[in-house]
Amino acid sequence: MTQQTQQTHEPGAATTTAVAAGEPAAPAPLAPPRPPLAEPRPLGEHRVWPRTFHDRLTAPLPGLKALARFAREGAVRPGPEGLADIPRLPYAPAPLPRVDTRTLAVTWAGHASWIVRVGGLTVLTDPVWSRRILGTPARVTPVGVPWESLPRVDAVVISHNHYDHLDAPTLRRLPRDTPVFAPAGLGRWFRRRRFTRVTELDWWEGAELSGVRFDFVPAHHWSKRTLTDTCHSLWGGWVLTDPDGQRLYFAGDTGYGHWFSRIGRRYPGIDLALMPIGAYDPRWWLSDVHCDPEEAVQATLDLGARRMAPMHWGTFILAAEPVLEPLTRVRTAWEKAGLEREDLWDLPIGASRVLD
Repeated sequence: MTQQTQQTHEPGAATTTAVAAGEPAAPAPLAPPRPPLAEPRPLGEHRVWPRTFHDRLTAPLPGLKALARFAREGAVRPGPEGLADIPRLPYAPAPLPRVDTRTLAVTWAGHASWIVRVGGLTVLTDPVWSRRILGTPARVTPVGVPWESLPRVDAVVISHNHYDHLDAPTLRRLPRDTPVFAPAGLGRWFRRRRFTRVTELDWWEGAELSGVRFDFVPAHHWSKRTLTDTCHSLWGGWVLTDPDGQRLYFAGDTGYGHWFSRIGRRYPGIDLALMPIGAYDPRWWLSDVHCDPEEAVQATLDLGARRMAPMHWGTFILAAEPVLEPLTRVRTAWEKAGLEREDLWDLPIGASRVLD
């Protein structure tokens, strides 16, 4: 009797069973139950964390051999041809859209900085309004939204402590009672700067503010801000869910890997994924910690997200790819994946989109 192979796919797993030809197929194995969401943690809770989060790394940090290779051959800036397109980088500042408590809207200020309007709140992600960050040339496109044009900021979410995501001069502009949602171990950085409403979360933990839930989720990255604090605080992304169930995922900074399908299973129905697509070349050096455009599209599929908005490109020159390449590659990858063009929110810096 001949055998046929039947595969049942559940995100991140595959099960194969043999089926005799001409016989009815056995029922497909049930997908594993979705893990329940954790009970919300109290806002501003003081917690004790381990000294290091090295055990959360997806891949080892570069060793001496990798550092020597990078010093020998690693390019950290595009060549003249790759820089020639800087004047063509998309930049179209416009007034923020009007919203109500049931509106989900996003405005790209540049890099990983977004103004997210969700559940009646205005939330900033990784706000960097400075012209220059430590160790990097000045931004090649201006901030898309003047600080003075922002509405009252109701909350800030931080993905990790690298300088292009945690900018002290920008955060000093905020009232010290602004609610901050931060990775585990990073609260002391904010408290030293007299922020009074800091909520630190571990992976898969959440908290609520005015009916909006903030969940901290894993990422393939790392943390470091000084010579002595490598991986002393956690890194990750955020899932924001409003009272009507609209859901946004902010990836922060991440390489590609297994976490995306797990996030998608635990938080189904993501309406929009804010995904990094830049700072990926050379791949041998950066693939563990930064998605390239094709991986960002695949990660969006793994998440089960309905739409994707690219970020982490066109603002600071952090790697060797040509400045416009991330945009052209992500558009091509989106088309090759057979996805609807209107679901790729490839915004110019300063532009907004409102979820219908």
